[in-house]
Amino acid sequence: MPDFSDEKSQRSVTLLRTKEEEESTKLLAENYHLPYADLLMFPIELDALAALPHDRAEAGEMAVFQSVGKELRVGVHNPNKEETKAALKHLEDEGFHLVRFLVSHRSLRHVWDLYAKIPKFNTLTSGSIQLSEERIAFLRGQIKRIAQIGPLIEEAFRARTTDLLEIIMAGAMRMDASDVHLEPTASAVRIRYRLDGVLHDTASLPLKPYKFLLSRIKLVAEMKLNIHDRAQDGRFTIHTDGVDVEIRASVLPGPDGENIVLRILNPQALDVKFEDLGMQPWVREVMNRELRRPNGMIITTGPTGSGKTTTLYTMLKKIYNPEVKVITLEDPIEYHLPGIEQTRVDHEKGYDFPKGLRAIVRQDPDVILVGEIRDFDTADTALNAALTGHLVFSTLHTNNAAGTIPRLINLGVKPVSIAPALNVAMGQRLVRKLCATCKNPIVPDENQVKLISEELGHFPAGVPTPPREQWTLYTPSPEGCEECNEMSYKGRIGVYEIILIGDALESIIMHEPSEAEIKKIAAASGQITMRQDGILKVLAGITDMNELDRVIGTDERMGR
Repeated sequence: MPDFSDEKSQRSVTLLRTKEEEESTKLLAENYHLPYADLLMFPIELDALAALPHDRAEAGEMAVFQSVGKELRVGVHNPNKEETKAALKHLEDEGFHLVRFLVSHRSLRHVWDLYAKIPKFNTLTSGSIQLSEERIAFLRGQIKRIAQIGPLIEEAFRARTTDLLEIIMAGAMRMDASDVHLEPTASAVRIRYRLDGVLHDTASLPLKPYKFLLSRIKLVAEMKLNIHDRAQDGRFTIHTDGVDVEIRASVLPGPDGENIVLRILNPQALDVKFEDLGMQPWVREVMNRELRRPNGMIITTGPTGSGKTTTLYTMLKKIYNPEVKVITLEDPIEYHLPGIEQTRVDHEKGYDFPKGLRAIVRQDPDVILVGEIRDFDTADTALNAALTGHLVFSTLHTNNAAGTIPRLINLGVKPVSIAPALNVAMGQRLVRKLCATCKNPIVPDENQVKLISEELGHFPAGVPTPPREQWTLYTPSPEGCEECNEMSYKGRIGVYEIILIGDALESIIMHEPSEAEIKKIAAASGQITMRQDGILKVLAGITDMNELDRVIGTDERMGR
């Protein structure tokens, strides 16, 4: 029969010893002029713990227990110990700011036991996550379609919330998602992936583990953990399979909590040849000629997510050679291009687009890329650079190519500067491509034949259009297949329109023309609209009419 009086006595002795140890540590803390901490009373962050290897922590009688951006909170038992000093110096050399606390051996043993809970595939440095090749390979084997990601996420938050971010991001990368949306509601958190430009529900997450996930994202993205009522932006890197994938994180307060959007910038997405962007052969021929010009400006237009950056980067890669100096000014740098000097604006330090662009011109570049024209100063400086012997690339937020000139005039640029400086205005969108494996051929009905024939009838003279017998129309499969992850579409392709600044346009730019006037001149010069480009891709079986209407809209029918 157990002796309960002995157990009670042992507990009393243990509590007494614990109290004595903590009181002794408090006194030592005063002698060392350090704050005291009982780590059993603090939430221990596994991500922060991983900043110092287990063996080094024990050798130095210390532990990193919390982290906020570049600040680490470190518990030490003997600040004078050589191993402790060496470990602290190593952390400082890595760029961390250390806040030291004096702690007992009891506190340290509690923290050291938590090392066993750190996933082996995950190590943290400030601003980065490490995903092992084994982890990615495992997920690739597990995930064949988006419906399989939800159960994996559910299993992760039930077992260990530290796995959540890795599962969500690895699943997104497996599905080639461009964005991850985490949207809290009153009862749960909705997780959606953007695949080929369309959002898809992926999983639902309880509110409690979401709080831990939110803190972890803020931690690795170097945001402030204690701010919940203001928008914050950050970024981190995922190292996996020999590739560094940049993640841009945006946190926005909402009525039911903070919303998160993670933009995935995978450098493998830039592995696109100029010939594969989707330009029609005659458009590509014109652009090849324009890219050989030594000066002038090429502007791409379109909303966020329309592929402008990919198009410009692909053009830069096409023209780059060791004899050409290329400098970019971006906000932020989305992809890193070898051999090209890339710089970024820093608004906090007053280094904006106009100042950065003026500095770049003094660096004797041949080619300049300005991430975006947002104001008069940037537009005016970029156009002047194009007039003084530089080839300049940039982007502008307008609905179409014809809107480029009115937009520049609206920013305050003088028409006399636009005509000689601007070479090409390009509008673009991205449409989903039908899955080549499971798309279904169709015979168009009478109404479809009439509609398409009318649209073809409004094509500019001289643009080749396929005769009726060469139309190859398809529709997406209702079920999809394994090749397209049951989405019925796989990948996207650009639809383009370009406006060349020739004599006819130059003569009317001085009179501040409307979009409609510019469109008429573009059509007369043999240029097609984005919708007309899309029609040709529909007739070639690359995409379908519903997808074209979704992306371009029906207002652009027949050149309107």
